[in-house]
Order: sequence, then C-alpha cells, then structure tokens
Amino acid sequence: MGEDKKALLVVQKYGGTSVATLERIRMVARRVKESRDDGKGVVVVVSAQAGETERLVRLAEGFDAADADRETDVIVSTGEQVSAGLLSLALLELGVKARSLLPFQIPLITDGVYRRGRIISIAADTIKGLVEEGLVPVIPGFFGISENLDITTLGRGSSDTVAVAVAAAIGADLCEICSDVDGVYTADPKICHNAKKIDRISYEEMLEIAGSGAKVVEMRAVELAAKHRLPIHIASSFSRKDGTWVLSHQTLEAPVVSAITHTLDEAKIAVRRVPDYAGLAAHVFEPLARENINVDMIVQNISADERTDIAFTVSKHALKRALAITERAAARIGAERVEAAGDVAKISIIGLGMISHAGVAAKMFDTLRKEGIGIHLISTSEIKVSVVVDMKDVERAVSSLHSAFGLA
Repeated sequence: MGEDKKALLVVQKYGGTSVATLERIRMVARRVKESRDDGKGVVVVVSAQAGETERLVRLAEGFDAADADRETDVIVSTGEQVSAGLLSLALLELGVKARSLLPFQIPLITDGVYRRGRIISIAADTIKGLVEEGLVPVIPGFFGISENLDITTLGRGSSDTVAVAVAAAIGADLCEICSDVDGVYTADPKICHNAKKIDRISYEEMLEIAGSGAKVVEMRAVELAAKHRLPIHIASSFSRKDGTWVLSHQTLEAPVVSAITHTLDEAKIAVRRVPDYAGLAAHVFEPLARENINVDMIVQNISADERTDIAFTVSKHALKRALAITERAAARIGAERVEAAGDVAKISIIGLGMISHAGVAAKMFDTLRKEGIGIHLISTSEIKVSVVVDMKDVERAVSSLHSAFGLA
C-alpha cells in the first residue's frame, strides 16, 4: 500500500454574483462541499452580494460629513460580513462544519489607510487551526483591521487580493477565483464572438490583462500570486469545467499575442503648445498625483519650436477633476490650451512572445489602418502595445486585431 498523499489546501474566492441570492449561495456551498469530499482542505473568501456595496456606499453618501472615510469603511464592510455568515449557514445546512472568520479574529492587519488600505500581515495559525479541526473558514474579503483596530477597506475588487494573500500566508497549493465567468478569453466574448478561452497564461500576461480592461481578477492579486509563485485558477462558480490557470511563464509556450483587451473607462487630456523646458512634465503631473488621480498613458511630442504637446489618459470618472487640475497647471506653465475627450477607448495586445518577435506593433498599426481606425495615443512595454482610439471604433478594432493575430 502506497503512502498517503498530502491533501491539497485550496483557497476559493467567490464574487458578488456568485452569492447574489440564497439559491446561488447554496450552489456555492455545494461546490465547496464537493471540494471537501474530494479530500481537499478548503478556505473560502467571499465578496458582498452583487449590488450591495453600491447600496451601502449610497447610504454613507447620504450624509455631508467631514472626514467620513472611517465611518464609510465601517458601513461598506458589512456587505462581506453578511455574505460570510450566509455561506457559513449554507455549509452547515449541508452538514459541513464551517465558521465565519472576521479580520479581527484572524487577525488580518492593514496599514490603516481608509478606503484603499493594504494588507500588512495575516496570522496564518488561526486559519490553519480551523482547517486542521475539519472546519471550512469563511472569510469576508475587501477589508481588514488596522493596528488600532479600525476597519479599513482595501479598494474595489480587493476580495481577490485578500484570497491570494490568505493563500500565500497559509501555504495553500492554489487559489481559485470563482465568479460568473469561466476563465480568461482571447478577447471579450461580448464583442468578439469567436473569442476562445485561454487554458494557461503567465503571471506577466495576466497582470497586463488585468490592468488593461479585463475585470476577471484584480491586479494586486496577480502581483501577489506572482511574488509567491502561487497558481491561480480562474473558473466559474457554477461549472466544474477547467477555467484558466495563471502560472509561471517558465512552464508555458509563449504565443506572440495571447489576448486583445479593451477598456471604455478611458479619457484623454491634451495640453497644447506648452513652453518646452526641463521639469515641464513634473508641473503637469505632480498636482494630479497629489489628488490621487492615476495617469495611465503619457505621450510628449518632440519640440520643434521650443513648444510641445503633452497628452495623457485618466479614468472617465476622474476626468472632471483631472481636467480642472490640468487647466490650472496649464495656466501656470503658459500652455495655449487644454483639450479633453471622453469618447475614447484603449485597446491593448498582450503576449510574452512579443519579447522575441519583431514587427508586432507594426502589424497592429497596419491592421487598424486598413480598417480606417485612427490612433490618438500609443504606449508600449515588453509584452504589451496599447492604443487609444475613438469609442465608436472599439468593436471593429478588437475583432480585426483578434483575426490578424490568429486568435480566432
């Protein structure tokens, strides 16, 4: 008789749509039970029910209070706590020993920054102790506690990050990100009907995909998984089929282009005819940074007459604030005018194979030219090329690039 194999230890994260109703919560509970019945140790991280965080934010915004962040975090964190309690009840209903485990009970410690905190430490022994007792710990995502015992949320989408952080802390074999999608696709199936599910992808590519519009897994979660070389399995909560495995690139063949992504949450600001001098960019971007406005793509034209143009992109929801800040900066530095466009989108091609293949960007630009699609801005990295185009051209751009790079 052979030696017993060590049981797999798995962290499963379930998103808001997966726990949106009692029926779905019971379906998730059955999925967790099946994993337990297969001999796995299971830890669960849950999001708030779909729409609940938005409802709680609206409640908090009903008050015009100064320094509201602390109390807002107290309010919005309750959505995940409810989900953790409900799923624990559903597991108990199936005869599975389960216990909700709140951040102060672990403890899961954050840096104390409200609304966008970061995880500092997780006490693994508490979680592992429950697993060893045969229980399923059910942990609410999205928030932790500071060293002063204040609740601090970690930003939207951060339940993914909590799941990966917990998995890394307890030495889990993998982290499953379960939602209403069954994996990562070569393009958005809603606009590219021949998009295919990707079976395996590297951390590097997944990081670029997460940062380029695909809302399958949060960027910080991928960064953390890559740091710990923790496999991620992105799968459907309601199917037993394999999804997409995110792994170290050393284990993978590298296609030239793995995926085409797009985001409509993009706006462009251009500062025209600025006197060109050393430190110019700092005068434009430092005021934006002070207001916590993230700038994505940046292009500065080469000066021919001691004047230059600077163009950049921000998220659409930040456009109004960013434009006001930029107009003040432009007046100080002597720019002729500031222009803004909210009807644009960013298209990206992503693939590890770009590192060793020449002409990928040229092929992208030529494909768009043949479609009569104009390009506003271009940005490149080792494994990604991004362009900003008119929003009306998004579907044609994605479909034509998907075909041109043989992803159909």
